[in-house]
Amino acid sequence: MVCNACGKDVDGFPCENCGSYNILDKGFVRLVDFLGGDLAVVQAARVSLGQGIKTPEKDRKLIHYLMEHEHGTPFEHSVFKFHVKCPIFVAREWFRHRMASYNEISQRYVEVKDEFYIPEKLRRQSKSNRQASEFAEFENESQLLSLFSKAYEYTYSIYRQLLESGVARELARAVLPIGIYTQFYWTVNARSLMNFLRLRMAEDAQYEIRQYANIIFLIFKEKMPWTAESWEKLGRKKP
Repeated sequence: MVCNACGKDVDGFPCENCGSYNILDKGFVRLVDFLGGDLAVVQAARVSLGQGIKTPEKDRKLIHYLMEHEHGTPFEHSVFKFHVKCPIFVAREWFRHRMASYNEISQRYVEVKDEFYIPEKLRRQSKSNRQASEFAEFENESQLLSLFSKAYEYTYSIYRQLLESGVARELARAVLPIGIYTQFYWTVNARSLMNFLRLRMAEDAQYEIRQYANIIFLIFKEKMPWTAESWEKLGRKKP
């Protein structure tokens, strides 16, 4: 396998070279930085009483109590910074989570690479949920999938023609489809992250963003095991 982030050959993920996880056909997510942890939540909660860390058993119980009774602010003292590469239509859903900080690659400053998302399998519109889709069998699936490639090739060739004719990058990008890949940095505290995961890991979330959320949950669980455990036990409720 080849890592989508660094291009190195890897046996598995996370990539031993850069720490990223491959998502979809060309995307990835990796943790760039992390501040805090379970004990940071404990410290933030107990400062109101002039206290700090106690025993692991008591600290773990405190985290569960905070989660159960929706005392959410202490969880804001642990912060994750991720580097994400995903299709633009996924990023637009992602950016609806406003309690975070984002910095995205600019198509005004750099020429867009020929990197587009092609699904492995097609889905039909759900009959029970107008916002959802369902995997289904198509007799002409290979032909339909080829339409993605044809559309991408055509629009990207137009984009290149515009650039070569002297049209500004900020204007030429207007012809590109939302299946093109983008990259951004995402800095988010644990409280907001749990809200993101609650919504984007749900069964009715769009398949593509759910793949990112599932991996981010693994990272969250590794960095904050007590918090993740309580969040799971309490039905992934928003603290």
